[in-house]
Amino acid sequence: MNSQEYDKLPVEAVKKVFPAVVSIVISKFMPAVKQAGIPFPGLPGPFGEQIPYPDADKEKVKVGGGSGFIVHPDGLILTNKHVVFDTDAEYTVVTNDGQEYPGKVIARDPVSDIAVVKIDSASAGQKLPTVILGNSNKLELGQTVIAIGNALGLFRNSVSKGIISGMSRSISAALGTGGEMEHLRGVIQTDVAINQGNSGGPLINLDGEAIGINTAIIFGAQNIGFAVPINWAKADLEDVIKHGRIIKPFLGILFLMLNKQIKNQNHLDRDRGALVIRSHQPNSVAVVPGSPADRAGIKENDIITRVNGKELEEGSDLSEELQKLKVGDEVELTLIRKGQEMKVKTILEERK
Repeated sequence: MNSQEYDKLPVEAVKKVFPAVVSIVISKFMPAVKQAGIPFPGLPGPFGEQIPYPDADKEKVKVGGGSGFIVHPDGLILTNKHVVFDTDAEYTVVTNDGQEYPGKVIARDPVSDIAVVKIDSASAGQKLPTVILGNSNKLELGQTVIAIGNALGLFRNSVSKGIISGMSRSISAALGTGGEMEHLRGVIQTDVAINQGNSGGPLINLDGEAIGINTAIIFGAQNIGFAVPINWAKADLEDVIKHGRIIKPFLGILFLMLNKQIKNQNHLDRDRGALVIRSHQPNSVAVVPGSPADRAGIKENDIITRVNGKELEEGSDLSEELQKLKVGDEVELTLIRKGQEMKVKTILEERK
């Protein structure tokens, strides 16, 4: 393949995907400030009276935007959970040809930054274009990838190109307008330019297949972005089609994956495993009462070292191992409590 032929690959890949990429507009009903010449409700008026907040008079206001892509002819769209996180908001899907449709949030993944939105395919009046989903388990470092999305909420279906810079990264990111912190595990690192508004758009390979969902950037850094592996979204999509919801197994603990730094800071005996520990949030608990973990007798400060006999080695993650299992599966956990190794068994429940 000569250079001219190679240069055409990204162009052809984008042509395949472009028609199925959508913008998602977020709107809310907000108090409508309609004061004649008085811009600040709540302050004293010209005659000393209190100008009321116009709570009774509201108007729909655009408060944000993101991206998504159609993956099923029935109108199912993949996007980020943080794009459609607000249950009080209304979502409008704008297709590549400028048509607008009400978007209904079908499911939000309780574990990953993935959501499924639906538009009425019948109202589209024609067959909806869809994106082919690739295999994120076959990615390689240095592989060329392309991001498409609604950059900055202004430039619809912007395209940027780069490579895969890292695999299976773990980061903490502020997602959504409320700045909620979420820990993202197993995500793809890329140097593709991912701007605000690109969230939820597809990360594609040169065959025009979606291999990830653009999800986060690191502010202050250059050329460091992250995408959720598409295989996670494929599993969610299958749940939605079969069951109408996303089904995830639930153990019921908060934990911290150990490493050498955490071991030294906390004077622990181990640098591997999952330390069962509460967070710094008010009313946080390490073990959820009545959960499968609670019934198994797991306690705070236990260190889980194996899942069904598989050791949690350096770089591994308990959540990823649990997500390989299904609701109703029996799981055997090996743990260390006060220096003593023990094994417990429990049945995984559905995460609510």
